Amino acid sequence: PPRILTLEEPVLHMDHCIAFAVHGNPAPTLHWLHNGQVLRETEIIRMEFYQQGEVSEGCLLFNKPTHYNNGNYTIVATNQLGSANQTIKGHFLEKPFPAASGLFSFRMQYAPKILCVDSKAFSFQVSIAVGLAAFACVLLVVLFIMINKYGRRSKFGMKG
Repeated sequence: PPRILTLEEPVLHMDHCIAFAVHGNPAPTLHWLHNGQVLRETEIIRMEFYQQGEVSEGCLLFNKPTHYNNGNYTIVATNQLGSANQTIKGHFLEKPFPAASGLFSFRMQYAPKILCVDSKAFSFQVSIAVGLAAFACVLLVVLFIMINKYGRRSKFGMKG
């Protein structure tokens, strides 16, 4: 019957790889489960292995996995004499908003904290910003007038 020799936690090489080695004669067929469900190969998740005698070695490869790919991965090896399986936990990324289950709950949970601002502090900040902008405008107008008034006269009444 098949025997799982090694099953390692995911490691990042070119892609993330869960390395495995399985021994069996006749050669076992291999498939994977993700959280107890059959894992279908896609562009993002694929299995590559090679057979060397009675040992199959390879990787379950992940191309840029996200938090959706976190979970328990089980390799199942089966041949005519029996089957073997082994599970390992794969953790790739943290959930971006662990407490929120969807967009609506995100808005309900975080929107009040964002929108509730101290109105006195906010109005003070706005008045400071408006005052600085008005001061800058007045300064620019005064400079423009002074340059136009004094900048066009030539010294000593000479014409250039």
